[in-house]
Amino acid sequence: MQGTGDKRQEAEDAGKPPLFTVVIPNWNGAHHLPDCLESLRRQTWRDFAVVVVDNGSSDDSLELLAREYPEVQRLPLGENRGFAGACNAGIRASRSPFVALLNNDTAADPRWLEEVVAAFRRHPEAGLIASKMLLFDQRDTFHTAGDFYRVDGRPGNRGVWEKDNGQYDTEEPVFSACGGSAAYRRAMLKQIGLLDEDFFFSCEDVDLAWRAQLAGWRCIYAPRAVVYHKLSATGGGATASFYDGRNMIYLLVKDYPGDLWRIHWRAVLRQQWLLAREALQAWRGAAARARLRGMLAGILGIPRMLRKRRVIQRTREMELGYLESVLTQLTENR
Repeated sequence: MQGTGDKRQEAEDAGKPPLFTVVIPNWNGAHHLPDCLESLRRQTWRDFAVVVVDNGSSDDSLELLAREYPEVQRLPLGENRGFAGACNAGIRASRSPFVALLNNDTAADPRWLEEVVAAFRRHPEAGLIASKMLLFDQRDTFHTAGDFYRVDGRPGNRGVWEKDNGQYDTEEPVFSACGGSAAYRRAMLKQIGLLDEDFFFSCEDVDLAWRAQLAGWRCIYAPRAVVYHKLSATGGGATASFYDGRNMIYLLVKDYPGDLWRIHWRAVLRQQWLLAREALQAWRGAAARARLRGMLAGILGIPRMLRKRRVIQRTREMELGYLESVLTQLTENR
């Protein structure tokens, strides 16, 4: 028989939020969700909740969740608000001290959350934790070992397409966590804000990392936190090319600090010219045309990004030396 004190403690525990919330944005991903959600059922760390945010799916995603995964919180938006909008809705619906974003076309290793929690505890300065992401169907091949940002303004996935031979087994600072498996400290999000919904899809994770780095937070790569990704299963093509072209310009206008601009402006402009020239040479391709449209949209969006820039750069705490150290420098081969 339980005493009054035991019942009171149970009631208090029932009212507490979990330590972690996993937010999964979904758009017509019913065929991917079982792999993802079954992997979460196998997690060794159990103090977490799952929120699937549905971007107006026309398939049976919501019916599948209600039927097969009653433990999952369903958050139907009724429209497509993009990756950023869906993730923000899930974050706002949660109260946990830590939040992880997880693509619906992934499967997490059973120790994924356990390793993410451990990394946060080892690194109180970390606002972001980047996982080791491997390809779902080639589990010896990288999607990313944390994301980088080059001084010429080009972001990318560290280690992409490389075989996993232990070369990225060191826990270390990186620039950004890929949004497909990024983990965030809520205290950081309260300080710097959530994902920028103007980005909609692509580079919103890099933008958040820029704001975090400028505010003095670190991003730590946790190599034992492993996620397997069906790369580009729910994105890519002309859509991705448009948003890549636009949002890379958004990053440069909104986030790239003035002292770095003064040092690297030639490299930045050269990189944008090379991207435009490459797209012009492949003009017959839909993706190339979409990139050019995106670059034009990025230029047209400069006034809006400048207004955001003034707020972000005023709150900067990070010194130039650290930013130079965490950015990827150019070599003669790049």
